[in-house]
Amino acid sequence: MTAGTEPVDAAIDAAVERLELAAASGIACAPLVDLLVDGDIDTAYQVQRQLTERRIAAGARIVGRKIGLTSAAVQRQIGVDRPDFGVLFDDMSYADGELIPVGRLLQPKAEAEVAFLLASDIDDASDPAVVRAAVALAFPALEIVDSRIADWKIGITDTVADNASSGVFVVGATGTPLAEVEPIDVTMSMRRAGADGGSEVVSTGTGADCLGDPLNALAWLAATLIEVGTPLRAGDLVLSGALGPMVAVAPGDVFEADIAPLGTVTARFSGKD
Repeated sequence: MTAGTEPVDAAIDAAVERLELAAASGIACAPLVDLLVDGDIDTAYQVQRQLTERRIAAGARIVGRKIGLTSAAVQRQIGVDRPDFGVLFDDMSYADGELIPVGRLLQPKAEAEVAFLLASDIDDASDPAVVRAAVALAFPALEIVDSRIADWKIGITDTVADNASSGVFVVGATGTPLAEVEPIDVTMSMRRAGADGGSEVVSTGTGADCLGDPLNALAWLAATLIEVGTPLRAGDLVLSGALGPMVAVAPGDVFEADIAPLGTVTARFSGKD
């Protein structure tokens, strides 16, 4: 280790410890602006990788990746201008309609998106036809994003370090072959039913709202992961990114997303613990 790397390594270690403590304690932490240079994406991904390695060492298993910040609406909500990616672990997955304990989340928000299950590895993302052919099935999905940073006061560096603000996710029970659907053409309507009995549509969008096409998002992720040496593999699940604005989750909420023609998917949350 050179003298020049010592401050960076110390900052990475401090950021890892801060985010881990927030996750373990359930108490959101301060932004990472005092540790990481704003916009230093490479260092932020180093934090994410260390957190990932610790999760794996503790017994978690990677099942895929998520793409974040693909919707212009979500980028405006967060105040960033580029996509990012994070890791999906097995213990983040809930079945369609399964009760999600709200207490495992700090500041959850729901967003609807298209999920892709890969049939083959993607070692070359330069050809859109190759990327498309790698997809086995497309599913309706709900991602419940979360942030360990207090009040969602995040920049791109914070969210990248914090595993792209991942929480949990729900994938619909039935997938659709891409021969039967164009992801760019899907339409999304997400409805929330609250604990008070009310119900309303809270988010809408289309496939074109996800980087112009969810397959564009998949190609971006595939190319990015090839560049960093961890390419997508057969069997990976990819959450391709929000089709519309994310919506805050309250205890007892039920979210149902209709992503036509893929079908519907439901996330149910427990009341207060």
